Parts: sequence; C-alpha cells; structure tokens
Amino acid sequence: MAQEQVGQFGINHVSILDKDGNVDEKLASGFTKEQISEMYYYLNLLRKFDEKLFNLQRSGKIGTYAQTRGQEASEIGSGLALKENDWFVPSFRELGIYLTRGTPKNLLVQAWNGDTRALGNPNHTHNLSLSIPIASQCVHATGIAWASKIKKEKDVTIVYFGEGATSEGDFHEAMNFAAVFNLPIVFFCQRNGWSISTPTNKEMKTETIAQKAIAYGFKGIQVDGNDVLAVNKVTSQAIEKARSGDGPTLIESITYRMGDHTTSDDSLKYRSQEEINEWKLKDPVVRFEKYVTKNNILSEEEKNNMHQTIEKEINEAVEQGLGVEKPDPAQMFEDVFAKMPEMLQEQKEELLAELEIIKNQEEEE
Repeated sequence: MAQEQVGQFGINHVSILDKDGNVDEKLASGFTKEQISEMYYYLNLLRKFDEKLFNLQRSGKIGTYAQTRGQEASEIGSGLALKENDWFVPSFRELGIYLTRGTPKNLLVQAWNGDTRALGNPNHTHNLSLSIPIASQCVHATGIAWASKIKKEKDVTIVYFGEGATSEGDFHEAMNFAAVFNLPIVFFCQRNGWSISTPTNKEMKTETIAQKAIAYGFKGIQVDGNDVLAVNKVTSQAIEKARSGDGPTLIESITYRMGDHTTSDDSLKYRSQEEINEWKLKDPVVRFEKYVTKNNILSEEEKNNMHQTIEKEINEAVEQGLGVEKPDPAQMFEDVFAKMPEMLQEQKEELLAELEIIKNQEEEE
C-alpha cells in the first residue's frame, strides 16, 4: 500500500498594531494621515453612537439592541475597505459598516426602534437591511455575488456573521456555491468569543474558523479583529482579489463582544467578569488612541474637534430618528411577496378590523 501527501495547508494570522499602540512599521507604512484620521473618527463615532443607542434602550425609547462595543476595529477597518458600489450584507451587529457606508444616522435610530422603513435600501445604496436569522444572509450574499458575475459588473459582495453562523447549513452551502462558481465575495466572520451563551470551543473542534475555507477550495485568513489597521489591510486585499476575478475569501476576525448578546441578555450568567476585564485591555478604540498619540498623527485640537462633531451628529440623529411619525402597523404585510398570498391578506384584514375597533373606542372616550 502506497501513501503520499496530496496537500498541505496553513492559516496565516495578521496583526499590525499591538494593545500598547506599537506597530509593525513595515506593515503600517502604507497608511496616510487622511486614512488614519478617518479611522479615528469612525472608531469613536461607533463607540459613542453604540453607547447612545444602548442608553436609549435602557430608558425605553427604542427596542431590543445588540451592542457593538469591543468590535469597533473589526467593523470600521473592513467597512472602510469597501467601495460605494460594493454590496454590504449584514447580520444584526454591523452598525459600524452602516456608518462607514454613509447611512444617515437618524435612519439607524429608526431601525433599532423597529421601523422597517428606515433601512429599506435608502438612497438606492447597495446596503441590505438587518438580518436576524443566523446565517441566512450568507446565501443571499452569494446570490448577489453570482448576479454581479453574470452581469459582468465589478461589484464585490461582503457578508458578515458571527461564529455561530458557521455551524449552520446556510453558511456551508454559500461557501461551496461561491467556490464552485468563483464568485466575487468576501465572507467576514466576527469571531467575538460567543454564540450567544455558547463559547467557541464548545461549538467547534477546528483550531480556526478560517480553515473552513480550505475545505471548499479557497483562501481563509485570520486577523486581529481589535487592530483596525490589520483588518483594513486584510479586507482590502480580499476585496481586490475578488474584484480581479480570483474568487472568494473567508476572513476570521478575532475580536470580543464586551457587552451582552443583546439588551435582553445577561452575559454574566455564562461568562466571568475576569474574562471581560482581560479583553478590555485589548480595547480597539483605546489601542488606536495610543497609536495616534504616540506617533503625533493627530493634534489634540484635531481630536477634540472630531469628538465635538461626533456628539453633535449623534444628538441630531437621535432627535430626528425618534421624532418620526410611527408607521402604519398594517405596513408589516407589504414588501414581503410580489403578490400577497391569501393567508397574509386575511391576517392583514383582521388587523385592520382590530385597529378600527381600537380607534372607535378611543374616539368614544
């Protein structure tokens, strides 16, 4: 019986900026002051906007919210690598990508308040709305990428998900299809340590998530997800690879969810405060602040002006977003099917009848 090795595989991990703000000068040399300034603005905008939305939920002004705290570098670094016509397919924790894509902030407030009108493809951009079901968006993204290839367009699709999605069939079907048809797509996994309350080491036996790409015949790469420079470089390379016709890439961004899964969760029931504190030392926003300060890239005046602008923009967005007239409840039945099926039509009529009863009762009072 003869034996021979038919393949040998490995996964590279990329890091540029350490937790103390020191960089690999060779890898960091390609970034301009304009790019650094843009990253600084968006990292701090995302952190402050996330805090504001969390506080709004706690005060009962918006519905359930999923915080991004701790994952800012993963989102801002990748979001800034996209071009305007590229397709962005999110899960439900990608607030930062919407910001880098220019989505009006007041619409984001509306969206997290349950107003489905807010993210219904505003301004005809290539941004899809939030996706709550786990991994279903991977199939949607692959379909979009396939359409781009058929139409011979140069758009690239990027789809975001957490590690929990990699245990779903939709993820694997999308990966296989993207590989077979050599599609212009980037699969971006924000590996934040937890699939709700299940730790990664109890969900899978593989050492990395990136290696799952090898099984389907394309490149997988791991990056320090708390390092905005490394995330931006790795994502930019993956996007250009896809745009040039060289197929998909799976990026595993190692980061951490500092907050609860959502505002309806209590993560201290399944993880320790010590673990959270350990990851706080790797805080992506603090890390970048140290880097910018050590290297005198931005003056104190420039940073202060940015923070003032951020505060003003967020306050205006909240005022506008919460001031919108509430949508007609019956609108939930629209834009689901091209032709509304009889079952939904019956439900809509039932709702309208109930609303009419409530209206009449209020008028009598």
